[in-house]
Amino acid sequence: MIYLDNSATTYVKPKEVVKAVSDSLLHYSANPGRSGHKASIKTALKVEEVREKLAKHFNVSSGQNVVFTMNCTQALNLAILGSAKQGGHVVCTENEHNSVLRPLEQLKSQGIIDYSVAYQTNPIGIKLDDITRYVKDNTYMIICNHISNVNGSKADIKSIGNYCKDHNIIFLVDGAQSCGHEKIDMTDFHIDYLAIAGHKGFYAPQSIGALIMNDNFRPQPIIFGGTGTNSLELFQPSTYPERLESGTISTPLIIGLGAGIDFVESNFYEIVNKLDDLTTYLNYELTKLGITSYTQPENASGVIAFNIKGLHSSEVANILNDRYDICVRSGYHCAPLKHRALGTLEQGAVRASISYFNTFSEIQRLIFAIKHISKNFDK
Repeated sequence: MIYLDNSATTYVKPKEVVKAVSDSLLHYSANPGRSGHKASIKTALKVEEVREKLAKHFNVSSGQNVVFTMNCTQALNLAILGSAKQGGHVVCTENEHNSVLRPLEQLKSQGIIDYSVAYQTNPIGIKLDDITRYVKDNTYMIICNHISNVNGSKADIKSIGNYCKDHNIIFLVDGAQSCGHEKIDMTDFHIDYLAIAGHKGFYAPQSIGALIMNDNFRPQPIIFGGTGTNSLELFQPSTYPERLESGTISTPLIIGLGAGIDFVESNFYEIVNKLDDLTTYLNYELTKLGITSYTQPENASGVIAFNIKGLHSSEVANILNDRYDICVRSGYHCAPLKHRALGTLEQGAVRASISYFNTFSEIQRLIFAIKHISKNFDK
């Protein structure tokens, strides 16, 4: 099997991650921070190590700025719903995932906020000018998908972050598709909230994400419950990250994420270069075949979206799966506004997404399969 659906979740995990998760089940299964016995304290200290790794990786001041979540969707919902301002206005972009669009629409339907969508005028990605034309006097947040999960469009988050700092606007970045192969310095880029998906670019298990915060803003809780502190109080504790982490956190997945961070940091430039090479090669070969690609030639993020004339994207994906044992994703990728912008609402798009563990020969086999499909199934 050739797995090319890594934008949904990475399939091959580093052996270091597998070992870390296995070891955690043997040695770190106590509930961290919930008891005073040595097993609980030992586990809590291990969790804090991972907080510090994330804080250092993204350059925020403290591990206390790291909130563990079930996934990137929960992290985005926490930032959006927990920061909502009555009568306020938000700007997002055409590249946003439904994990941004649906909470915004929910707030709008309740009469709490309004929001505007910025469309990119540059084929490479969102620029600052695309954003600022929608900013109003009551704009309190700008949300930007760093790299589109549909076609790899890349936003200029540094310029947007500088603007947000100058205008005291919360800057939330969706890093689901960029973390692990893009350098993101939250302090230098003036990012207030960064939502990450551990199971993608950090090669961690599924169901672990994080909201990483700088020192300027804090969301309010959207989930309430036990935190292990102030248990006699009926009000949520005021200290972070406990205020935002109700219930038992997933120690095995957090420890797996820690191992994934170590793997990425040890192999970062090899990962970047391999994604660049394989993305460029695949896109170039698709162009030679006359296939419609929605990914710009400059893109090196490992995400390629394309269609074969006369075939619905789901037909192509099914043929690739059934006849060639190649896994890709078709459809709309939970990003309806992006498909509207690309003009692909009727047929969606086929997405091949690459990881560090894919090989040149696998990409060659995909190209061969696409060539065969285009020749023999084109209607």
